[in-house]
Amino acid sequence: MAIEAVLLESPTMRATVADRVEVLDRVRALTLLPDGVHVTSEGVASYFEVEEKAIRSMVIDHRAELTANGYTVITGGRLSAFKALSELHTRARALALFNRRTVLNVAMLLRDSEIARQVRFYLLDAEESMRVQPVENHVGGAVDNPPLVPGSVDEAVSRLAERVVQNVITRSVTPLLNALVLEVGSNSRKLDAVVDRVDRLERIVLDDEEKAIARRRMRLLRALDEGVEGAPEQLLR
Repeated sequence: MAIEAVLLESPTMRATVADRVEVLDRVRALTLLPDGVHVTSEGVASYFEVEEKAIRSMVIDHRAELTANGYTVITGGRLSAFKALSELHTRARALALFNRRTVLNVAMLLRDSEIARQVRFYLLDAEESMRVQPVENHVGGAVDNPPLVPGSVDEAVSRLAERVVQNVITRSVTPLLNALVLEVGSNSRKLDAVVDRVDRLERIVLDDEEKAIARRRMRLLRALDEGVEGAPEQLLR
């Protein structure tokens, strides 16, 4: 599953990032009603550049989730009071209201909107930035990492990172290690051959030196037997 699709498919993941309403303004300005808190269905449709019926259809499919995030429909006296407070002119008998949290919820559910895709991109980027920030490591014992939530961005990123590491190991690290093993083995054999050659040369040198000493001693003994004149030092050369 693509990382962006996690938001589209996972209510659990949407709930974990539902407070990141600041990402809405990173894409475009959200025009609120005069109360500075709410947006109508028309305003939400305008923000995401879709038809209002797409927003109404989404409310039908995800009403419980949207309601939990602040979506409400006001009627009767509440509607009259709200219209007076916000100077809203409408003859509708009911008014659907979205707050910023609910608008963000819509962005995580709306598939056919480029604006919604951009909001999801910034939302995931903000979540990733927060996730990789270093945290203080308190002395006094290790703290276990919380388990990954199935369908969460952490799980998706973890799986992606695992695949990347596996590919790097398979394509780069393993061939490099194999090459190093072969090279080390080859160098080891070459070194053994050089050591053996040096050993043989040392034996040859020592043998020649011993032979030379033996020949000089033989000349000295022969000279002494025959009474040859000359210093022993000269005969030993």
